[in-house]
Amino acid sequence: MGDIQIISSKDKDFPIALKNISPKVEQIYVCGQLPNLGHCFAIVGTRNLTDYGKAVVSDIGYQLAKSGFVIISGLAQGIDTCAHQAALQAKQKTIAVLGTGLDDSVMFPKENLSLAKEITNHGCLISEYSNKTPGNKYSFPARNRIIAALSLGILVVEAKEKSGSLITANWAKKYKKKIFAIPGRIDSENSQGCNQLIKQGAILVQTADDIIQELKKPKTIF
Repeated sequence: MGDIQIISSKDKDFPIALKNISPKVEQIYVCGQLPNLGHCFAIVGTRNLTDYGKAVVSDIGYQLAKSGFVIISGLAQGIDTCAHQAALQAKQKTIAVLGTGLDDSVMFPKENLSLAKEITNHGCLISEYSNKTPGNKYSFPARNRIIAALSLGILVVEAKEKSGSLITANWAKKYKKKIFAIPGRIDSENSQGCNQLIKQGAILVQTADDIIQELKKPKTIF
């Protein structure tokens, strides 16, 4: 990976949105150019996406990026990957928040190394972990709080009943961010998490404009 900048919580460039989250973020490691964080929108979902999920995130992610949102996700396989790719296809910026350090030797998943390098040319990679820190069962769920904190809202595209994406949605709820979800077939395992979010009050999304118009309204949560 390229040059990595370390931004301490005491530095003026440290994102305001990360100053008061818990567990506390002491510093972030950034590879690439940190874009305007006031226009971030998160898209997350399952690693085992369907053709339906891929089509949805590719279209909505592209439209949101074209509308000026910085798409933020976690670089995981599946929905995360498609979200980053949609922003890049739109020739707009995207941010990947990692659950590992930013060194090539520990970055996960390895299949997304080339995508990660492309992201550094059109946005940035962010991690709270030092460069050669490998991921573990705690670090990946922990990074979800950073994704949620940096975002105006979060869209869950496909998620199983106990998906890690729902952890991100829970953090978003805690931070009073707007939560959106794509509805799916009632007999699809990948739709159980999204349909449950909608039952709980998440905003049902059919088009990118559903999100754009909702974000213009005063903040509400469920």
